Amino acid sequence: MARNLAPPHVLNVGDLRRLARNHLPRMAFDYIDGGADREITLRENCAAFDQVLFRPRCAVATPTCDLKTTVLGTTLDLPFALAPVGSSRMFHPRGEEAAARAAGRAGTAYTLSTLSGCRLEDVKAATRGPAWYQLYLVGGHDVARAAMDRAQSAGYTALFVTMDTAVAGMRERDPRNGTKELLSGNPFTMLPFLPQILARPRWLAAWWRDGGLMNFPNIVLPDGPMGYADVSAALEQAPVSWADLAWIREAWKGPIVVKGVHVGDDARRAVDEGADAIVVSNHGARQLDTVAPTIRVLPEIVAAAKGQVEVLMDGGIRSGSDVVKALCLGARAVLIGRAYAYGLAAGGEAGVTRAIDILRADIVRTLKLLGCDATVRLDRSFVDVPSGWLTRA
Repeated sequence: MARNLAPPHVLNVGDLRRLARNHLPRMAFDYIDGGADREITLRENCAAFDQVLFRPRCAVATPTCDLKTTVLGTTLDLPFALAPVGSSRMFHPRGEEAAARAAGRAGTAYTLSTLSGCRLEDVKAATRGPAWYQLYLVGGHDVARAAMDRAQSAGYTALFVTMDTAVAGMRERDPRNGTKELLSGNPFTMLPFLPQILARPRWLAAWWRDGGLMNFPNIVLPDGPMGYADVSAALEQAPVSWADLAWIREAWKGPIVVKGVHVGDDARRAVDEGADAIVVSNHGARQLDTVAPTIRVLPEIVAAAKGQVEVLMDGGIRSGSDVVKALCLGARAVLIGRAYAYGLAAGGEAGVTRAIDILRADIVRTLKLLGCDATVRLDRSFVDVPSGWLTRA
């Protein structure tokens, strides 16, 4: 039975999260919801937005608000795009295609993870909007080159190189939920953890119809697509260094975005290495715990970039006002991940559309209350931030 995603049942991203939690087995929900270690940064990524206070202009009529922005030479109808979220088919059948379709219909970009359960060609065909490809070096350089060639041929227009996964973070929810055991296919090791899956028969039936334990079709190894196994080991064998940007630049003939920048020195290094844009990101708080929330370090990265490259941001965004605060602090646009992943789990493509609609309406309302008629006019004069955030440059 379809879930009702309209008001008053779903008013905000928190409502989508609640529906996702009710629909998914604990293993899958915690994959979306969890973070590294004690999850301190996970909480702070969201809480830090509360320290940014608005400075509205009164008596300003804003009958319309323009939300358009330009990222990497492409005009987006919204100041946010969909971030790469791996294994989205675990949340909904053909999940990456469903999310891409919703993004394109909304006039914004979709970023596909290397760790997708859908072929990159099928995902690009699903959207009428721009599509970007996020790169891991899983499988080695030749495997990565082959994926980049496919992505360019399919029409992906930018490459997002994730730099913060030398090893996978310690996401404690996964071993507690028996994720590795459930993916092993061994009935004896799976048995203690099966009740969480059997408790979600609707999800289980949809997952089974979608092919069950899928592989990663964009990581084509000599013996075929990489299986849906323990990704942590594969990532540990494929770290990305600054030196890799040289051969990646030769292989990819479009814009290259460095994702995972968290300090000003790395922002300057990215500029020196020829990056076209930077994503301020702590990987959704899934890697190193107790790093600063991304909205807090955004001003440092913007100052270090000195306008030479575009600065994007992800992490902790759950409302349109969060988007507006990031734009005020210098982000060209933001990437949303969990916000739409909750929607995908809650209601498939319709759930992603609802997440986008919620954020869009929040942004328009926030702009009107601020007395600003366009997101491109936002600047630091519209916010107050703690003084300590601005001490580095």
